[in-house]
Amino acid sequence: MNPEVVAHRHVRLMFEDEARFGRMVRPKRCWAPLPFRPVLRNGYEREFIYVFGAVSPIEGEMDWWLCREMNAIRMGEFLAQVSQAHPNDFIVMVVDGASAHKAKDLVVPENIRLLPLPPYAPELNPQEHVWDEVREKEFPNRVFNHLDAVRAQLEQGLPRLANDSKRLRSLTAWPWIISLNLNAY
Repeated sequence: MNPEVVAHRHVRLMFEDEARFGRMVRPKRCWAPLPFRPVLRNGYEREFIYVFGAVSPIEGEMDWWLCREMNAIRMGEFLAQVSQAHPNDFIVMVVDGASAHKAKDLVVPENIRLLPLPPYAPELNPQEHVWDEVREKEFPNRVFNHLDAVRAQLEQGLPRLANDSKRLRSLTAWPWIISLNLNAY
């Protein structure tokens, strides 16, 4: 590692994960006045769009990117986007064990270092809570006729969440994350 890349830069801790959103509904509890019962449409189409997301719990910020596939090339493109969004920061990005995160052809920008989570430990990644929040607030009991409608919903909901630093911090700034001493010398 080149010391000049790290020296005297703000260290930004980020947690990355991918999620897929599609046309299949995830039924949630809902309310209806008595004597009515809620009626829910259901969709079984297996069409998905992927979202790459990385949250900075301490700053209460999130970067995201939509695409049709999840692989090392797309991961590299997302990392380049994050690097360009935070050019003055040295980014420590915590990732899970997905094959795209370990691929030999993955291009990692100079100001990013990937830090793998232990195997089978999604509970250590606060980005998982971001996906739960998006599903709960943007997709409850909804069936979409087209994948373009799923994309449109994500393009509305993700910026809404990304612009709400207080909510992002509330979801992701866990005590053990806030207590970290992140300094680069």
